[in-house]
Amino acid sequence: MFSGLILETGRIAGDPRPTPGDGRRLAVDLSSDLVARLPSPALGASLAVSGVCLTVVALDPISPAMFRAAFDLSAETLARTALGDLRSGAEVNLEPALRVGDPLGGHWVQGHVDGTGTVVDRREQGEFRILAFSLPESLERYLVEKGSVTVDGVSLTISALAADRFEVALVPHTLAVTTLKDLIPGDRVHLEVDVLAKYVERALAARAGEAPSGSASAGLTAGAWA
Repeated sequence: MFSGLILETGRIAGDPRPTPGDGRRLAVDLSSDLVARLPSPALGASLAVSGVCLTVVALDPISPAMFRAAFDLSAETLARTALGDLRSGAEVNLEPALRVGDPLGGHWVQGHVDGTGTVVDRREQGEFRILAFSLPESLERYLVEKGSVTVDGVSLTISALAADRFEVALVPHTLAVTTLKDLIPGDRVHLEVDVLAKYVERALAARAGEAPSGSASAGLTAGAWA
């Protein structure tokens, strides 16, 4: 479980390498400070990489202050996220899993990407930046104005909402410490809706005797369990 508050950004170390079963291995350079936040031993630990919960399968020091972590991407993850499109040197948002007692300053984030969207508008508003994203039809019902959404792992508040798009206002701190500062129209991003909205929908559907759209079978179709 994550909060959507990015601890740091890391760099992709080389293009993702093919692995058996149509997968890829992704290597990311990250700081020793972030590694210190991982459980010991770190192998098998969860780390959100641009909003996708991944498992550390290798971790090696490359300098006194830096480590290189490796993650295996399944064919399912590659199909439902943009991680396979990353190339050497690309920057990614990183957040370790929450520990007992950690403050929850964002919102509950699972790292299970529900879909992808595209940046459709970018404009400046004083020291803030407004970004608009396309919204897949299957996710429209889960978003509300002033509600929470996760974009590339960053917990954000929806400032405006239409049938096929939503907007967020990025404060200077978010621009300084996340990859959202580099987004331009046409860029693809990972979206995760508030999991509470999906539980509410399922409960109401069960009360009405309907087959909820968020059922396990529907989730395998419309959600990305990466």
